[in-house]
Amino acid sequence: MKLYLDPGHGGADSGAVGNGIKEKDIALDIALNIRTILTNEYENIEVKMSRANDATKSLSARTSEANSWGADFFLSIHCNAANGSARGYEDFIYTSLSDSSTTAKYRDLIHEEIVKVNSLQNRGKKKADFHVLRASNMPAILTENGFIDNSQDAALMKDANWRKKVAQGHVNGLARAFNLKKK
Repeated sequence: MKLYLDPGHGGADSGAVGNGIKEKDIALDIALNIRTILTNEYENIEVKMSRANDATKSLSARTSEANSWGADFFLSIHCNAANGSARGYEDFIYTSLSDSSTTAKYRDLIHEEIVKVNSLQNRGKKKADFHVLRASNMPAILTENGFIDNSQDAALMKDANWRKKVAQGHVNGLARAFNLKKK
């Protein structure tokens, strides 16, 4: 299984900011944890990351790389921001996909596993016209792991153990969706 793992933002693009933290840093840490767990604990998985450090990379470069590599799945990791009072976890698939599509089925499994462990309010499964969902040739989801401008969600994001738990939730969902076998 070839996973293209995309920690959102990076480099000159900090993403959302709030409570003394930046989305690009939280997303990268969760993604690095996902890669570590997958490569250390599962068989027959290749992980390519859009970035493994604080680098700037365009959205089109991310999807072009995933498409040319022939990824089986595109997973984009993010944190949300809104008005300071919104909180919780949500994830997205491309707008035009049906709820019975393969992508939606993968998302359902991943969503279920993440909400078991993340201690966040479940804001549900949604659809959006995001570039990474629209321009990737393979099934793709984007996860929004809490609201960085909400003090309660941000307190969790600042905790390295919470970030590892969230990564494990993503991995548990991927393992179910793709029938990954433990080493």
